[in-house]
Amino acid sequence: MAYRFEGKKALVTGGSRGIGKAIAERLLLEGAKVYVIGRSQENLEKIKTENPSLNTIQVDVTNWDETKTAVEQIGVVDLLVNNAGILDQANFVDVEMDKFDKMIETNCKSAFNITQIIARGLISAGRPGVVVNMSSQGGLKAAAGFMPYCVSKAMVDMSTKVTAYDKGFLRNKEFMQMFRAKHPLGKFATVEDVVNATMFLLSDDSAMITGICLPVDGGYLVN
Repeated sequence: MAYRFEGKKALVTGGSRGIGKAIAERLLLEGAKVYVIGRSQENLEKIKTENPSLNTIQVDVTNWDETKTAVEQIGVVDLLVNNAGILDQANFVDVEMDKFDKMIETNCKSAFNITQIIARGLISAGRPGVVVNMSSQGGLKAAAGFMPYCVSKAMVDMSTKVTAYDKGFLRNKEFMQMFRAKHPLGKFATVEDVVNATMFLLSDDSAMITGICLPVDGGYLVN
């Protein structure tokens, strides 16, 4: 299905590789003016080389002040995809506080900060917009050994509901062998599956959908 975003300005965090990169490239293909935020200059240069019309911004999203300055320079953003995130495995009794804080800062608080900046810009301009927060099945169902990650994604889910915006689902490769058999469809979502769901949420076709959690999980959560 084709979605057209001509005249729309889009921002994708964590967009220099993986799912974020695929979403940014699809938005570009669908006509949007796309900005990508990433920490790695090397990855940003690579995606810029592959997509010359794409705009890249190097910033650590956990640094609120630098992020605010970078995002405000873009101007009013119509479409925001909060995709930046990290994963760290540790049993509850072994969790180190600095790693816990880093998980919350990256996976949840950065999305809150950027969404707030974008929302204020849209309100000031009197324009509508769409925000998609990429979360995980870990935010909806506990996974042993991933306590900080699951907590951070549960925070993303509740933040999404409270702010009445939409979200997608983030594939976690660490679970591939362990959880494949628990998926009724017998497979994990592909990057393209996530991109397709995200395009739908960003489009006018989902205008009556808001504040929901949309798992792209092959039925895992009903098992």
